[in-house]
Amino acid sequence: MRNPLLRFSLLLVAFALLTACDDTTDRLSQLSGPTMGTSWSVKFTGTPENGVPALKSAIESSLEDINQEMSTYLPDSAISRFNGLEAGGSLVLPSDFAMVLDEALGLAEATDGAYDVTVGPLVNLWGFGPDPERFEPPAAEDIEAARRRVGWHKLKLDDRTLTQPGGVYLDLSSIAKGFAVDKLAHLLEKAGISNYLVEIGGELRASGTKPQGLPWRVAVERPIPGVREVEKVVPLRDLAIASSGDYRNFFEKDGKLYSHTLDPRTGRPVEHKLGSVTVLHSSCATADGLATALTVLGPEKGLAFAEERELAVLFIVRTDDGVEEVMTPAFEALLESREGGN
Repeated sequence: MRNPLLRFSLLLVAFALLTACDDTTDRLSQLSGPTMGTSWSVKFTGTPENGVPALKSAIESSLEDINQEMSTYLPDSAISRFNGLEAGGSLVLPSDFAMVLDEALGLAEATDGAYDVTVGPLVNLWGFGPDPERFEPPAAEDIEAARRRVGWHKLKLDDRTLTQPGGVYLDLSSIAKGFAVDKLAHLLEKAGISNYLVEIGGELRASGTKPQGLPWRVAVERPIPGVREVEKVVPLRDLAIASSGDYRNFFEKDGKLYSHTLDPRTGRPVEHKLGSVTVLHSSCATADGLATALTVLGPEKGLAFAEERELAVLFIVRTDDGVEEVMTPAFEALLESREGGN
């Protein structure tokens, strides 16, 4: 079954569970389950203040709340209720929903609409949303009709009240998983856990270290369709990492690949040579949204955007000779500092 929310996965580098020591700080525990059309995983050392069962229950409850607010796959979710409003109708958003939307609108403004969470009509039209998937491009007139419903500037968010201008369909899949990762990280910290790795659908956030002071390590995949190869291993400490790529969720017609990453400004999938974007940031929600935004902007404009804002980003660009890594200075500096602390 196609996973509509999964842009592409970061492979966790394998590690052994340590069982020789009785000290809980030297044992790695793991919890996991399904969510958001993909899966969640939490690895940690130490003992939660109220016990492991209570922690798992809190995690599942938090994820259920996020889905109930931001999933377009649930007809009674807050986002679905907003999407179904008539023009002029309004909805008081839950606080988390309002916070995520506010950040998304800020990123839309910063990128002049390259990032736009009102892209939902296009996502659905191209078969990458709740509507049935498709195997050929839609008609040009259908694309233009959907594009007329897109535009982040149409939205008016007054505190937590969001007004439907008419026909706007929100899709937060480009930032919701990252936000959920941050929420789980906060739950762990509240439970007294300071060494952890949280992962949802390939977006991750780490704190502290693994047992024996070893760093959490994740691997960025090489963006080649049908191939599962590691391009780069990144030591992750007190940071989040999120990636976007065009080679896990797409369809092909007449030898042409149509990526799920859509440019809201054209209504069509991106067509540049940028295979994937990986962002390091203190917030996984921010990294998640940025990864999509930079993918839409492409290798040249995306790199300029990232460097101007001193963002830590790895671009993997396809060339005639394979793939080429392009790192921002901030990414190189973070990589060196983490590797130097191993």
